[in-house]
Amino acid sequence: MTANISTTQSGAPVTSDAHSKSVGADGAIILTDHYLVEKLAQFNRERVPERVVHAKGGGAFGTFKTTSDVSAYTKAAFLQPGTETDMLIRFSSVAGENGSPDTWRDPRGFAVKFYTSEGNYDLVGNNTPVFFIRDGIKFPDFIHSQKRLPGTHLRDADMQWDFWTLSPESAHQVTWLMGDRGLPASWREMQGYGSHTYQWINAAGERFWVKYHFKSNQGVNSMTSDQAEQLAGSDADFYIRDLSENIEAGNFPSWELHVQVMPYEDAKTYRFNPFDLTKVWPHADYPLIHVGTMELNKNPENYFAQIEQATFAPSNFVPGIAASPDKMLQARIFSYADAHRYRVGTNHAQIPVNQPKNQVNNYSQDGQGRYLFNAPSTPVYAPNSVGGPAAVEPTSPAGGWENDGELTLAAHTLHSEDSDFVQAGALYREVYDDGAKARLLETITGAVGGVKNADIKERAIQYWTNVDAELGAKLRANLGAGQTTSDAEAANKL
Repeated sequence: MTANISTTQSGAPVTSDAHSKSVGADGAIILTDHYLVEKLAQFNRERVPERVVHAKGGGAFGTFKTTSDVSAYTKAAFLQPGTETDMLIRFSSVAGENGSPDTWRDPRGFAVKFYTSEGNYDLVGNNTPVFFIRDGIKFPDFIHSQKRLPGTHLRDADMQWDFWTLSPESAHQVTWLMGDRGLPASWREMQGYGSHTYQWINAAGERFWVKYHFKSNQGVNSMTSDQAEQLAGSDADFYIRDLSENIEAGNFPSWELHVQVMPYEDAKTYRFNPFDLTKVWPHADYPLIHVGTMELNKNPENYFAQIEQATFAPSNFVPGIAASPDKMLQARIFSYADAHRYRVGTNHAQIPVNQPKNQVNNYSQDGQGRYLFNAPSTPVYAPNSVGGPAAVEPTSPAGGWENDGELTLAAHTLHSEDSDFVQAGALYREVYDDGAKARLLETITGAVGGVKNADIKERAIQYWTNVDAELGAKLRANLGAGQTTSDAEAANKL
């Protein structure tokens, strides 16, 4: 059959795409017009549930090439010198729905899938090196506070600031969010971070803690609040368009991957919890080590099939990379894969964009949407004595951090610099220049100014006073709120 003849889903030719079959003088449509029923039924099911978070996004394919030698730290095959690996990236915003403007102030998702020779490795991060919370049990509450009220279905400043001010660990990330990084000029012009602490393991079985940093070769640029607001109305898909058009024109964006490496034992005595997602590791203590280059050079051919159905999960590790005691990472290892099973099906890993390049051997079977399967001679159980796939015996020394009582105790005890406001204050005073400080003040004045509840507004002013006393005083003056004794007390503590 020629390619230009319309067919049903089962491949049979159809007689019309414009006229349904009808009978009688009133033109009643007959139920036996199965092609009409098929088209309408398929149309009703064109969408899968959008992601609860990171719903709006876009992405592209490319390659990652390891150009430096980090074999002393990891045995991961794709991180050995000279190795080139196909990859997919999805950029996104966190709080907005699928149809929301790209340029709302928000953290940006930075999710990378590496199609390695040892299986897919997913690194699911953001354009900020920290996050709002450090414990996954608070994640649903955090997201609910940033979404919409159940009654009016409106986003609500009181709800957002109520959660943030009652969760002081959010201060570092909110300082990033309300600063210039909350409005990147494009996805191409922002940094990416793994954010969590991960574990690398070398061929000798030695373990290290690592943090990932993707440095944009396009530079780091931001837009103003006015520009973002204008684009939200004139081009809600600005980031998607920018990425697609630049790749189409051959202007391939790229990032240099660096890591910070902490010796395993350092984590037991470091001055703050190195597994706390609200903290960064100072570069003076653990400098950046170059790994390789990521380049995006191919747009998706079909957005739904290759971006909307793409699934990224922190549980997708490869030999030489593993988890850490980071409590948020531990929660995400469950929640992401579970979200994909709900959203696109239990066999989501069999969708072409999610399939690993290497052969898959396991004993899972059946389930909705399954279309890859083992030969009938392959046993469906393990252990077996008839040649079915078998697990690989570990080559590293037995026992990881999970069995290291000293480490796990250190990760969950109080450290001298565990304060929620120290790094937020350092970011404001030591990283932001005068222009960035002024823009931050303007942004938080508008954001806190939208709070109606007087108690929440007062807590928000105190929140920023705890970040920096002078900043808090300027915010109070901008909002026309009276001075309180707690401001002076906070200033004395800093």
